[in-house]
Amino acid sequence: MQLAGVRTAAAGDATTISRLLADAIRSSYTGILDEMPMRRLISAQCALPRIRAEIEIPGGAPGWLGWLVATDPEGTVVGVAAGGVPVPGEGEVYALAVADGSRRRGVGTALLTAATDRMRSYGAQEQRVELPAETDPALPFYTRMGFGSLSPTRWSRRLS
Repeated sequence: MQLAGVRTAAAGDATTISRLLADAIRSSYTGILDEMPMRRLISAQCALPRIRAEIEIPGGAPGWLGWLVATDPEGTVVGVAAGGVPVPGEGEVYALAVADGSRRRGVGTALLTAATDRMRSYGAQEQRVELPAETDPALPFYTRMGFGSLSPTRWSRRLS
């Protein structure tokens, strides 16, 4: 699969972002999280009204830098990310998900790179992510990207 690129999410992407996130959570955390924690995670992360509102306010809320989408050459959204700089100097990855058929093909790296560039432009010198589980399937990705453990579910890296 060839990646067409990463762009700022548009209003019409909200439903796709919500579905992709929900599918990624289900496929990643089945067998890791119990049913109720998974439902709460999907409810919190994938709420369509919230995603719609967030797409409309990038840069409009303190620390919020918006949603990004990665697309394939046909324009299909194959990955999503969201982040911000909630505290001066500290970027936060709020969400990063890649469609099942597009994993391990550079989509997550492209999204994290784009989110990181945005955070740096707002003064972030460090970047953090909080994962839903200690045995999170995304851990190998984040450690490969230079994140180190602050706690079993909280990871951080210095941005140079």
